[in-house]
Amino acid sequence: MRYAVIGAGSWGTTVASLIAPRVPTTIWSRSERVAREITDQLRNERYLKGFDLSPELVATHDLFEAVQDATVIVMGVPSHGYRDVLLEMADVVPHDIPILSLAKGIEAGTLMRMTEVTMDVLPDHRPSIVGVLTGPNLAREVMAGQPAATVVAMEDADVAAAIQDVFKTSRFRVYTNPDVVGSEIAGAVKNVMAIAAGMAAGRGFGDNTLASLITRALVEMTRLGVATGGDARTFAGLAGLGDLVATCSSSQSRNHQVGYGLGEGRALDDIVAEMKMVAEGVKSTRGVLALAARHGVEMPIAEKVGAVLYDKVDAGQALHELMTREARSEYE
Repeated sequence: MRYAVIGAGSWGTTVASLIAPRVPTTIWSRSERVAREITDQLRNERYLKGFDLSPELVATHDLFEAVQDATVIVMGVPSHGYRDVLLEMADVVPHDIPILSLAKGIEAGTLMRMTEVTMDVLPDHRPSIVGVLTGPNLAREVMAGQPAATVVAMEDADVAAAIQDVFKTSRFRVYTNPDVVGSEIAGAVKNVMAIAAGMAAGRGFGDNTLASLITRALVEMTRLGVATGGDARTFAGLAGLGDLVATCSSSQSRNHQVGYGLGEGRALDDIVAEMKMVAEGVKSTRGVLALAARHGVEMPIAEKVGAVLYDKVDAGQALHELMTREARSEYE
């Protein structure tokens, strides 16, 4: 076996370093400087400052070198660049190689999940071996060896179990499930909700607000996930509630950081300009709202996040509008 991890951001690098001691692993970076730093210094200071990487990890700036002879491909590029990178390597990707996405987003325009993008670019690929790894996985905590759990969602149970064996450690517990649709929808929606949670924190609100927000966010996430074909059980699991709690609660979350700045009254462009890494929710909120409209799903929290992001509505005003919506049953 040989794994190719495509993308050397914080999570891609973490995943590559995690599995390199157990299986030969090559990580591809678009930046030649980052690839050289990983090779020469076992560091990625741009995205994982202060952490030593596995000495078994091999890095390259050559996409074809990374993919050549790989038996599993892990796609660690953001959703907005996923298609372009996959197109670059499409001619050398065998149709029977497992492809695992790490991205949590919706492609602009097409409204495709990343596994759908994969099948769109590679139409002859086996869909049952295209999946996603997702859960409450903050990169720096996983790199530090803190206990965490994740899920590999893939239709082919045998392939999912083989990937599970590679990823699992005594500090990183890995589950499997067959619900690719629900797992990907959960990952995309939680980024939107993390922006909302950040806005609440930026306004100075506390635990009651956060708990209320997470609870109602889970309702919206489940509504959209089930409407698009996901399993309701997924949203009570690691891909759903688990990731939602972690991302909405942690200042390490890039989406939470964006929301916090918006809650303080800062301009979105200024917040994004200061960030070294991509906050998926900034781009994905529009796609999530479009999917909700397509399926007739009500998502009031997501709608207000979109209003703040794209229509320059004040975060305080958005909160007021949420809190003064018409009263109704909790079960609606």
